[in-house]
Amino acid sequence: MSDYLIRATGFNGHVRAFAARTTTAVEEMRRRHDMWNTATAAAGRTLTVTLMMGAMLKGDESLYVKVKGGGPIGQIMAEANAHGEGVAYVTNPHVHFELNEKGKLDVRRAVGTEGFVYVTKDLGLKEPYQGSSPIVSGEIGEDFTYYFVTSEQTPSAVGVGVLVNPADRSVLAAGGFILQLMPNTPDEVVAKIEERLSGLPQVSRMIGEGLTPEEILAKVLDEPKYLSRTEISFTCKCSSEKVNQALISLGREEMESMIAEQGEAEVHCHFCNERYHFDKSALEELLKNM
Repeated sequence: MSDYLIRATGFNGHVRAFAARTTTAVEEMRRRHDMWNTATAAAGRTLTVTLMMGAMLKGDESLYVKVKGGGPIGQIMAEANAHGEGVAYVTNPHVHFELNEKGKLDVRRAVGTEGFVYVTKDLGLKEPYQGSSPIVSGEIGEDFTYYFVTSEQTPSAVGVGVLVNPADRSVLAAGGFILQLMPNTPDEVVAKIEERLSGLPQVSRMIGEGLTPEEILAKVLDEPKYLSRTEISFTCKCSSEKVNQALISLGREEMESMIAEQGEAEVHCHFCNERYHFDKSALEELLKNM
């Protein structure tokens, strides 16, 4: 089943909602970065939230998310745009712990609880929008719920999950949802949503059982109206052309020094873990075009 994201409204327009299946994208992230299970769960949850936040943007707008909780995983960085394209990585991908007391991957321990969630949005304006909020649990979903309320003044509920195969570390299921209340939402609607959320199974379990994003939202929303569907992919902004331009921007003197002293160069993209290698002849070709 392919990854995709839906935008919807419910309760006669009082609630806007997003839901996504991100299994393939999170598995691609895990594979590229050789992530261990707990690191995969933490980064996969963050990538899923970031992709859904990307669906709140328009056109060529994009956003960058950083989760810095002081835990052994280090920082989690994620990017996404309005077209369903996103990437993520962590400082230390080789983090795994025994399951916590609830029998779940111990994401809180990996992320830490002393730090902040940072969000930077490129909305095409002179200055990017920047927001932040303290980490409240390290479980990612709760941390972004708190972020929306405190930094964007939008009452929200965020649920994300990643199910990892303990045998080979592959991602079995990943996905999530975001519910946001519109201004003047009646109290009875809020109460009904809270009641349904309290009885909702884990997101990773629902995705693993084959529920679609639409079916997940139908468990929470009254009168759901599905507005759009966007395909999701693990897609990085790096490319050979951009790396070429980055090397050229170093200038002729720096390029000549690199050729003379090293005879080669390698550029590493942290987001997708792609490595671009240039031997001496490739560097000399770039130098010709400068």
